[in-house]
Amino acid sequence: MYQIEIDHLCKSYGAVKILKDISLNVEKGSFVTLIGPSGCGKSTLLRLVAGLEKITSGTVKIAGEVVNDRPPRERHVAMVFQSYALYPHMTVSKNLTYALRLRGRPKQEIDERAAATGQLLGLSDLLDRMPRDLSGGQRQRVAMGRAIVRDPQVFLFDEPLSNLDAALRVRMRSELRKLHQRLGATSLYVTHDQIEAMTMADTVVVLRDGVVEQVGAPLDLYHRPANRFVAGFIGSPAMNFVEGIVTEDGRGVVLSQARKQRLELPRPLQSGRKVWIGLRPEHMQLGGAGKKQKFDVQVDTVESTGSMTFIETKADPTSLIIAQSGTAQVAGGTTITVGINSEDIYLFDIKTELAV
Repeated sequence: MYQIEIDHLCKSYGAVKILKDISLNVEKGSFVTLIGPSGCGKSTLLRLVAGLEKITSGTVKIAGEVVNDRPPRERHVAMVFQSYALYPHMTVSKNLTYALRLRGRPKQEIDERAAATGQLLGLSDLLDRMPRDLSGGQRQRVAMGRAIVRDPQVFLFDEPLSNLDAALRVRMRSELRKLHQRLGATSLYVTHDQIEAMTMADTVVVLRDGVVEQVGAPLDLYHRPANRFVAGFIGSPAMNFVEGIVTEDGRGVVLSQARKQRLELPRPLQSGRKVWIGLRPEHMQLGGAGKKQKFDVQVDTVESTGSMTFIETKADPTSLIIAQSGTAQVAGGTTITVGINSEDIYLFDIKTELAV
């Protein structure tokens, strides 16, 4: 197992800066996800670690050694791409062992590794099949097996599940995590799906515009976001945000556009300070049962999935999304009472957007 150390890494294409002074440590044997919106630089960062792109400035260390100028084959890493990229004219077994055969490894070793990898990934009965005869999930297993068979110390995953349907993605998430636990190799995983990031990772790295916004355990990012961007990006549905002004006594906050509603703060703040009020949809309880604070809102639309009900309120001054477990008997146009606890209220500075 190798540690990855990224120090003041920058990547530019001409005058366009893609990554801006990235520093990050990926501990031995850990599973770290890189997450952020499209264009934030997460795949570029992965490719720099793999050696597929040239570094503009900064260093990448693997196992304590700088690898900036080393080709991919000398970095002891294996990469799994979004595309399966299987050779259509080769069997599963030959796809798995292509890199070993290219390096001239003994036939007995190749056969043993193919058999062991096939058993590990549940592909033992498919080794003689062609890629066209496999399902999407099976093809993705072969793509991962091609990386595993090399016995690397570092795995790099670039959105490997994005081409699968929703049900298969859920199943493959679980399989990938179990696979990581069995192999114990260091894993760096890129995804745009925050559910993947939250459920699979030991550590989540949130990127925006080529900058690291926050690094932490999944639940730390959920409960203690460093800024408004992270708070809105982590969690589904996304956090609601309303502009507010701290009251004269410093113990409450009122909506800046409609000063009728006051919410008590979990801790005192400077009077008159302008803030963003953050309310997670799942923290608001329909009817307010068991909650310390209650307020009324007017319902705009209601969406039910059976297990969850999502209620969108009318804009006064802004619309809110309220998430309720099960089926809620609520109709559009009606006024409902919603409750929330003070400790579930998030506050962010109106200018810097940093957590207060």
